[in-house]
Amino acid sequence: MKNKGFYIGLMLLTMFACKKEVQQTGDIIHVDVLETSYPEKELLLQDFMDVEYIPLETNDEFINQGAVEAIGEKYIIVKNYGRDGDIFVYDRSGKAIRKINHKGQGGEEYMFCSGITLDEENNEILVDDHIIKKVLVYDLEGNFKRSFKQKQTGGSHSYWNVYNYDKDNLICYDELNKDTPFLIVSKQDGSITKEIKVPFKEKKLLLQILQHEEGTKVVGPGEYSRIIPYKDNWILLELSSDTIYTLTTDYSLRPFIAKTPPIHTMNPEFHLILRLVSDRYYFMESIKNVYDFSKEEGFPRTYFVYDTEEK
Repeated sequence: MKNKGFYIGLMLLTMFACKKEVQQTGDIIHVDVLETSYPEKELLLQDFMDVEYIPLETNDEFINQGAVEAIGEKYIIVKNYGRDGDIFVYDRSGKAIRKINHKGQGGEEYMFCSGITLDEENNEILVDDHIIKKVLVYDLEGNFKRSFKQKQTGGSHSYWNVYNYDKDNLICYDELNKDTPFLIVSKQDGSITKEIKVPFKEKKLLLQILQHEEGTKVVGPGEYSRIIPYKDNWILLELSSDTIYTLTTDYSLRPFIAKTPPIHTMNPEFHLILRLVSDRYYFMESIKNVYDFSKEEGFPRTYFVYDTEEK
């Protein structure tokens, strides 16, 4: 299946705006996020993906909310959106295998399952816990194997995205790190194998904060990935930078998409999010960093796509 990890949500989208002002110079695509003149182009999912529908088995033990965390060659990993701690393991055909739950406050337990990384090569799942700022490792039978702390320096808080980089390492994104948000991290002990420095002038966050008598309210536009695997490389999205980069196998950065105007000149800011990269189409959206707390609405978006054949 092409780009099988990114199908969620796209099945609901059949109409996209095709940005005719997007230009490509060499290998770099230039995108003006303020441009509003768009023709429309109708696409079906089958136009750019091989589609496979897998019904997940439901029984008395396997009733869940269908939050798909990972799709591998052998297994599908699902969790609930809430805080009950349930992790569901299915085989690739959707047959229920087992349910795992290690929620608690012990040394071998997680308080909150923020995300799950499937490592089929090592027969493991790695649970990212934002609350205790640790990654806990279990085998696919549910047995605890080890845990390690996340990076705590440089303004770090916790890893927002965790992906399987290779047999020995993870690739992680640390939203609040002011200098090096992208990290290659050892699966064994959490040590930093490599820091990936994406250049930017000033740290920017896509969220709005309201201070009130009862405390602080923080809102954002919803989930989006800062790390996108593509073929043998990784696409790195750091909103503070005016460039989206490709990380190659030798850890070098190659400019992929250049955004204009510069982010530090904009008020309010318009951020460019890369949603999906297929062989032909690059699906993106521009999000305006504004929110009306009284109406509980904001972060207006423009969706568009770049066609690599038509340029």
